[in-house]
Amino acid sequence: MPRSTNAPASRRRRKKVLKRAKGFFSGRRKLFRTARETVIRAMVYATRDRKVRKREFRRLWQARIGARSREFGLSYSVFISGLIKAKVELDRKSLAELAVRDADAFQQLVELAKSQRSVAKV
Repeated sequence: MPRSTNAPASRRRRKKVLKRAKGFFSGRRKLFRTARETVIRAMVYATRDRKVRKREFRRLWQARIGARSREFGLSYSVFISGLIKAKVELDRKSLAELAVRDADAFQQLVELAKSQRSVAKV
């Protein structure tokens, strides 16, 4: 009895991996074993870095908000706590956009946060 190789399925499997390996360098693109290892590692990095991207963007937004609020005389933490007390429900992404693109609107928010700080001390 001849040996069965399951050619269509294995060709499909290899083709799927090699398609994902497009753009890799040298044998990592052309050789199946190397390509498979590299694709698996790339997928692990992609999964991990979807979480990391969210983390990095939040840090960027916080840096932008902090820099702009310090120009108006408040630290980041005091500014955020003032907004929370004033019940302003803007997220950090939109606050960072205001800080970069619309300084006047951001200054009004800073004044609101400052007024909440003075109310809390009384």
